[in-house]
Amino acid sequence: MLSGKKILLCITGSIAAYKSVFLLRLFIQANAEVKVVMTNAAKDFISPLTFSTLSKNKVLSDLFESDTWSDHVALGRWADMILVAPASCNTIARMSHGICDNLLLATYFSATAPVMVAPAMDEDMWQHPTTKKNIQILRDNGNKVLDVDRGELASGLYGPGRMAEPKEIFELVKDFFFAEQKLKGKKALVTAGPTYESIDPVRFIGNHSTGKMGIAIAQELCRQGADVHLVLGPSALPPPRDIKTIRVVSAEEMFNASMNLVPDSDIVVMAAAVADFRATNTANQKIKKSSDVRTIELSPTKDILKSAGKIKTPKQILVGFALETENAEQNALKKLKEKNADLIILNQLDGDGAGFGYDTNKITIFGRNGVAQHFEKKAKKEVAKDIVKAITTYQHV
Repeated sequence: MLSGKKILLCITGSIAAYKSVFLLRLFIQANAEVKVVMTNAAKDFISPLTFSTLSKNKVLSDLFESDTWSDHVALGRWADMILVAPASCNTIARMSHGICDNLLLATYFSATAPVMVAPAMDEDMWQHPTTKKNIQILRDNGNKVLDVDRGELASGLYGPGRMAEPKEIFELVKDFFFAEQKLKGKKALVTAGPTYESIDPVRFIGNHSTGKMGIAIAQELCRQGADVHLVLGPSALPPPRDIKTIRVVSAEEMFNASMNLVPDSDIVVMAAAVADFRATNTANQKIKKSSDVRTIELSPTKDILKSAGKIKTPKQILVGFALETENAEQNALKKLKEKNADLIILNQLDGDGAGFGYDTNKITIFGRNGVAQHFEKKAKKEVAKDIVKAITTYQHV
């Protein structure tokens, strides 16, 4: 699976160092060649003997060992990927500020190979403003920094800071090596999440969309090499760190942000659940229960998909979404034609685990020729792959 791939696994001083044993086993089982670099602090958590036995290579730690020079330049050039897992708060700070005081850092600063970083630390460290700045510096410098997991931490707290699980990191490394990058050089726009239309300063018209599906599509487009902009409504989900994100609240804000980007986009995916109506008059103060207001007059919001369809060029592909509760296929096909879209994704609500709020979804994809592709219920990340595959096989892309 990873035959011929050379991975330099760098381990720093973190309780999560034990996870790197399982990660190393996955790489070895996939026939990758792995060399291990450990900081001295990492040795306090786990023995180098474990890693040398599994990798069948000597674990490297010091620039000078028994008067022997460890060639960090050759080591950095040997690797197809440098993976720092776990990456402690201390090492991340040094990597981001040019402090080179051990073999791991000397190798990092002289490396030509791509670098992936899997942070691991306590919640307060992870949330500290300095750490956030350091993480951003690493990203700005071209490193792939993985998200941390939430869970029980060494301190006894429960929150973000856990290193991603070995299986997840393994899959990301595999994706890095084998992603086809079919969309490299393409620009993509994705809208996601709900919109909130204010009634007064407290209340709003909204829906149950979480943004999970749209975010998954944006991430898959990015994985396939596209330069992605995500216009994200008021979702509780954090925006993907590697994708340029514009946060909006109302349909009007989403319309303006989207239409600014549509002309320069090769791919436009309108996955957001935009409110169809807004309050015609928004109260400046909270409407009291004792007031005479019993009716809210509604006005239609701007149709973003239709507006994009009006200015779409033959070189662009426009993808819309339809969520229907009756006459689903007929209404989806009608929307496809009326909005001048190239593909319409019909969200199916017949059954558990599909639609808003779930980690799974069930879709049907319609093309301009009316041909339908039906899919079984899947995890939204897998659904995103189906959608992006339909985009990449479309004639314009």
